Amino acid sequence: MVIAKAPSKLSLPQHNPGVRTVLEFLVLKFPGIAIDVWQQRMADGKVHWHDGSLIDAQTAFAAQQRVYYYREVESEPVIPFEEELIFQDELILVAYKPHFLPVTPGGKYIEECLQNRLRHKTGNNNLQAVHRIDKGTAGLVLFSVNPDSRQQYHHLFEAHLVNKTYQAIASTINKAPLPNQQWEIKNRLEKSEPRFLMRIAEGKANSHSRIRCLQTTPEKSLFELNPITGKTHQLRLHMQSLGWPLMNDNYYPELQASKPDDFSKPLQLLAQKLQFTDPVTQQLRSFSSNTELKLD
Repeated sequence: MVIAKAPSKLSLPQHNPGVRTVLEFLVLKFPGIAIDVWQQRMADGKVHWHDGSLIDAQTAFAAQQRVYYYREVESEPVIPFEEELIFQDELILVAYKPHFLPVTPGGKYIEECLQNRLRHKTGNNNLQAVHRIDKGTAGLVLFSVNPDSRQQYHHLFEAHLVNKTYQAIASTINKAPLPNQQWEIKNRLEKSEPRFLMRIAEGKANSHSRIRCLQTTPEKSLFELNPITGKTHQLRLHMQSLGWPLMNDNYYPELQASKPDDFSKPLQLLAQKLQFTDPVTQQLRSFSSNTELKLD
């Protein structure tokens, strides 16, 4: 059994979804976790309020209060790739995340995530990611070092004030683009089924990307992608909408059967550059990955 050293937290919603206790809400919120697992965690003192007072199976739902709990899994996969520290000062840390490694704990991953690896490496348990990239995507992730300035860096991403550049490789054997050909993609993305997937829907656009072909071969092409908005799986779906799903994508255009990661076939998507005006120092910050995607 792997148990998280630091608690996860969630805020109970303002409007009660029709539950009587915190336990009932947790079962509703996390349908994949059986009620007896939550009951045992509570009995072991692993669920509590912000002030440290314990929550038990009879504790009443309390709107907008924070609940802390310790995640646990029977066994945790080990990702055999190393992260790279790109930059660090008293305000931020920028790191390269390898393919297959999640940014933060989730699902079957607790300690084996970029955030916890970096906390152990730096000794700073306050280190926190201020944005996310998919587990399958490699590339740059920005972390806040100082909790006092953290919200200002969160705001950068919420307000779309960060210029992000990605690289991607797609199979273009049946429909080859031209080098330097460009596309402006705007459409509406909505939740799909299963709930971790997204889909392109009718209605007002809520996603926006700029895409440019950098290089082509007879079978595949290298693209540069600039997401203006940051919807889940946005770049994957925008490439699919052009007729070029990303190579080694297990989600789109068809969801593949669940199976262990094939480390020899990483998703061909890389978060290569981040650029923004620092909200604290007002300096222009620009970071690039030492890794690039290349056509064979």
